[in-house]
Amino acid sequence: MIYSVIVDLSASEVDRIFDYKGEGYTVGTRVLVNFGKRRTEGYIIGEKETSDCDESKLKEIVCACEDFPAISADLLELGAYMRREYHLRWADVLRLFIPAEMRGNRVHLLSKQQVSLATDDSLDKILERLKPNATMQRDLVAYLYLNGATLAEKINAEFGNSALRALKDKGLVRTEDIVIRRTPYKDLSVGKSEKRTLLPAQQNAVDTVLSDRTGRYLLHGVTGSGKTEVYLTVIEKIVAEGRTCIMLVPEISLTPNMLRQLRERFGDTVALLHSGLSSGERFDEWMRLKNGEAQIAVGARSAVFAPLKNIGAIIIDEEHDGSYISDFNPRYSTIDVATYRAEQNGALLLLGSATPSVQSYYKAKTGALRLIEMPERINKHPLPKVEIVDMAMETRRGNRGIFSSVLRQRLTETLEAGNQAMLFLNRRGYSSFMMCTKCGYVAKCEDCDITLTVHREDNRLKCHYCGKQYYVLDKCPQCGSAAFRQGKTGTQQVVEMLEHMYPGVKVLRMDADTTQTKESHGKILEAFRRGEAQILVGTQMIAKGHDFPKVTLVGILDGDQSLYRQDYLATERTFQLITQVAGRSGRDKDVGTVVLQTYTPTHDCLQLAARQDYKGFYRSEINIRKPSHFPPFSEIVRILYSGEKESECIDQLTEQYAELAELKLKHPDAFYYLDKMRCPLKRAEKKFRFQILMKLAVERLSEILPDIYAVCDSKRRSGVQIFVERDPQNLS
Repeated sequence: MIYSVIVDLSASEVDRIFDYKGEGYTVGTRVLVNFGKRRTEGYIIGEKETSDCDESKLKEIVCACEDFPAISADLLELGAYMRREYHLRWADVLRLFIPAEMRGNRVHLLSKQQVSLATDDSLDKILERLKPNATMQRDLVAYLYLNGATLAEKINAEFGNSALRALKDKGLVRTEDIVIRRTPYKDLSVGKSEKRTLLPAQQNAVDTVLSDRTGRYLLHGVTGSGKTEVYLTVIEKIVAEGRTCIMLVPEISLTPNMLRQLRERFGDTVALLHSGLSSGERFDEWMRLKNGEAQIAVGARSAVFAPLKNIGAIIIDEEHDGSYISDFNPRYSTIDVATYRAEQNGALLLLGSATPSVQSYYKAKTGALRLIEMPERINKHPLPKVEIVDMAMETRRGNRGIFSSVLRQRLTETLEAGNQAMLFLNRRGYSSFMMCTKCGYVAKCEDCDITLTVHREDNRLKCHYCGKQYYVLDKCPQCGSAAFRQGKTGTQQVVEMLEHMYPGVKVLRMDADTTQTKESHGKILEAFRRGEAQILVGTQMIAKGHDFPKVTLVGILDGDQSLYRQDYLATERTFQLITQVAGRSGRDKDVGTVVLQTYTPTHDCLQLAARQDYKGFYRSEINIRKPSHFPPFSEIVRILYSGEKESECIDQLTEQYAELAELKLKHPDAFYYLDKMRCPLKRAEKKFRFQILMKLAVERLSEILPDIYAVCDSKRRSGVQIFVERDPQNLS
């Protein structure tokens, strides 16, 4: 038999199918092959009787890496779709479908020895066979009789290896190898699942979704309207029919809460997949989904590739979130991938959000998605009252601090009432930069064109792009001055100020620096949920999806910061962020309050967000985008060039831009815009960065994209990396 193999090397030069000889292998199996002068892993993606090559020169497959096909036929089909749609390399796509540590044989099932009694006799009869002075052996027998099978490591620690060995020699105990499952968040507190009665709006949403098991839906429900219960009920109905489900959330920080609710309802049939798990946990959860032990996959973006069969529903919560579009290689849209998997399996696709993306809402208004609306909170609880504070006015009154007088007052009232508060700030660390007040020097990363951030807890300057660290400066390297000004406030500084303002009040901080360990997200959120802290300070990871009954105040310290990004998505993101974080307040019986601090209090986006008027925002935004041909009336495509030699990047870009310009002349109605430029982030990780930006007519995409991809593949220089991004979420 001839097998079509993709070698596991991420390089354009070998991004093609190679034929190998072998017998008895299954398509989808990972195999070991000889490739050139090296031995490497590969993936069987097809089989045939004959090869177009001289079969006498074909090499034999060495062996299979596992005794089962790691990638199913439908995922191979999905891989071909992604390669075609996003101009990806085969190896990069196939790696998405397996735990990373399977490559190189770096992870296995965990096996441990278990000890149990080898006889069914009573305890007294067993003890009769032991000498009265064999105290440790007698204690060990009694322990096993009372507690049953126990891991050998625990037995050895408590009773010693000699006692265990002696009992084995006497035939009284036996040992066997068992597989130990590494369970993520195993200490997560899980309550009892109670029978829930759906409210009319929830029941209508469930009935609508289940009316067509292959439908495409957008659930637009305000914050606190009960969307999660709709998701859980849909999953319950689908699983009861013997099918499987995928439940996606946009960030790892949201997985503990969703996992808890799913475990309460569905127990051990739920498996978690995301990049923050240990290698063993991720492998074991993947295997449970693969072999059918678990029927529900929950996780962030990568869980869309869960190795499930017979998928009945794919649900994407907070569908508007930009993290669903991968902005590093391999680049893809999770929603597009989910749509394809739903079509493959004849499954329903449910997107949900309180602030849908403009593109998704446009699809719903034009019939590509079926719109379901839940415009009120559960039991008609009122939306929180939003107070907009003009920080320019505060400054004129002499308040130059980061807390307005209104926010201070509301914080005090909240704490005195025994409630909790959340403060949102879109910057982590201590401050955004160090600037010399004498010569204007700003500390930047040596490898990236990005300002360094001060982190006081370890007295370091850190690059938030590549992770490189430096000592905090005591004098300017440019002029020698010791006069430094530190810029905008970060989360760490806010926590220090709060602890000074409210001695004895416990404050938790949640950002990328405090959530670096595996289960730190869950521990911080659980501590806050239990009331161990009165204030939670955080970045975007606290802005959405969380439900804390005692939170009655949300403070937004820099509500207008994201408005001024040079990006057509800036207004949309700002509206979504403010609406989402405001929605964390007043989700139980007490009415919530939100204090929105801004220097532009009359901006339409902020006013609409304060009223949670999504439809008003959508009407305003769609009327701006239509005449300027921004999405959803076009698709933006970016070609990114990156390399250590600036001249090579420029030459590569110039040649390919000329070809694209010719393509535009041939198809002028397919291009609304075409230009080349340096990236705003000019250098990252020692590599220079340039880009070509295009706005393409949606109706011409399928025709013009293959030609654009062909241009990207032409005249390539080995020192320049080229990536194509569709609908990029970050143009820096």
